[in-house]
Amino acid sequence: MIVRAPSNSIDVCVCCATTGSPFISTLELRPLNLSMYATDYEDNYFLKVAARIDFGAPSEASLRYPDDPYDRIWDSDLARRQNFLVGVAPGTERISTTKNIDIGTREYPPVRVMQTAVVGTKGVLSYRLNLEDFPANARAYAYFAEIEDLGKNEVRKFKLKQPYIPDYSNAVVNIAENVNGSYILYEPSYMNVSLDFVLSFEFVETADSTRGPLLNAMEISKYVWIASKTDRQDSTVVNALQSASAESLQMNEGDPCVPTPWEWINCSATTPPRISKIVLSRRNVTGEIPPELNNMDALTELWLDGNSLTGTLPDISNLINLKIVHLENNKLTGPLPSYLGSLPSLQALFIQNNSFSGEIPARLLSGKIVFSYDGNIGLYRGSKKHFKLILGVLVGVLAILLLLFLGTLVLVLWRKKSQMRQKGVSAHNSTKPSTAHSLVRGNLKDEGTTCYIALADLKEATDDFSKKIGKGSFGSVYYGRMKDGKEVAVKTMTDSSSHGNRQFVNEVALLSRIHHRNLVPLIGYCEEEYQHLLVYEYMHNGTLRDHLHEPSKQKNLDWLARLRIAEDAAKGSIVTTFLSPLCSSKLTVEETDFVFYRS
Repeated sequence: MIVRAPSNSIDVCVCCATTGSPFISTLELRPLNLSMYATDYEDNYFLKVAARIDFGAPSEASLRYPDDPYDRIWDSDLARRQNFLVGVAPGTERISTTKNIDIGTREYPPVRVMQTAVVGTKGVLSYRLNLEDFPANARAYAYFAEIEDLGKNEVRKFKLKQPYIPDYSNAVVNIAENVNGSYILYEPSYMNVSLDFVLSFEFVETADSTRGPLLNAMEISKYVWIASKTDRQDSTVVNALQSASAESLQMNEGDPCVPTPWEWINCSATTPPRISKIVLSRRNVTGEIPPELNNMDALTELWLDGNSLTGTLPDISNLINLKIVHLENNKLTGPLPSYLGSLPSLQALFIQNNSFSGEIPARLLSGKIVFSYDGNIGLYRGSKKHFKLILGVLVGVLAILLLLFLGTLVLVLWRKKSQMRQKGVSAHNSTKPSTAHSLVRGNLKDEGTTCYIALADLKEATDDFSKKIGKGSFGSVYYGRMKDGKEVAVKTMTDSSSHGNRQFVNEVALLSRIHHRNLVPLIGYCEEEYQHLLVYEYMHNGTLRDHLHEPSKQKNLDWLARLRIAEDAAKGSIVTTFLSPLCSSKLTVEETDFVFYRS
């Protein structure tokens, strides 16, 4: 056979014997010149040699290497066998020469073959022979070389009469003219002709020919379809699994599916064949599952159970036809991929006795897929995990609620006790005003636009001083709302010394007399035995300290602008406060807020 080698190795398989067992005695390969036997069909067909004949051979012995450097076997036309080269036309003679023949064309037949020929001296050259495995399409070559010295007026012309092939039979062969001389090879080819089981051929000289037809050699080859090899990506995987098996698997080398499948795989009838099933149960396969497995999208069953496979399960999300997977009793690790539950054709998955871990995909537990996973201590059902999580959250929430309830209960009890204690103090103070109170009253004289507010009313307005809104040199400031809805800011004095008492008296007396549009008005005060409080109108836009020192509220006010504002507000030699016109808040008078200006 003649085949184009697509790579540096060729798979050879002897099979399909109808009787007995196939065997090989000798296998020989010979390289040919790239130009030899080239056809338009060589990617899909090889040439099976049906006949290679040396006409006019000197003996019955076949001719081959070293006479043919390509080691082709040329059968002698003297080798008689049943139905082979019969029907020889009368007048057929054998001729030969010792002169060199120029064979430098495409097929390079041996010189010795071209030095002999048969001639039809009576104008006809005919033969009949049987062709094995025909009828079929064939490639036929006729080899001609003029090895007789023709006279000046002699000419050899002939045509192919039988079989009648229009393009070929109508052509006139004139060897010397076709190649422009004698002892030069002429090789007309018939690249794709349909030949019967019995081939009868006949060359007939033309009317103007003086010599009969001549034939040196002939080759006839049958086109045989090359079966498609297994898909290359499928072959890669099964070859890797074969190499990973520690035992001698009873399987063929070469192509996994062609001409017959290996004993542990099933193949489809498509072109090219695809592997649809792999069965390697308990075959001592080691190592990791080849990641190329994801390319076997025709795979329907995968049996790799009972081996020593390690590593994680590779991505097999492309295996849309996969129905049954057996991976049990291996050493596989890692999480189960979530896509396993989404494989559209999956019907059964067995992964028992491995070391898989993580949450099992929910669809594997839906009952639509036969799923066995015992012996994987790291696997857990998603519902148990969620139950534990929910239970933990509920316990935490209940504990927090219980703590909040106990805290609230303690706070309520403390506030009730505090209110009862303050009511007692208020009642006591309402009957017995303090000395300081009397002192404030004396200093107010007749300018008393500032009223006295009872401590109980302020506690009610400030929700027992629960909302602290600031702190100054005097003390902490609390937010409150009076019974008439008026919002107030209540300052509490923290200094209980005599100096603190004097400061309290001075502020009440001073703010009762001084009024300015940029000064927060004093609404009232409270002086009871243990409390000294000033009540101001509540302003929503912050204090002077906020606007001077907080970056988010600074207005980039320079000192000249500050002094102009202070001068505008001046009521004598001492200016009590100043404020940028860009702000709308009013100010409280504190020691840290005073600016001294000398006119």
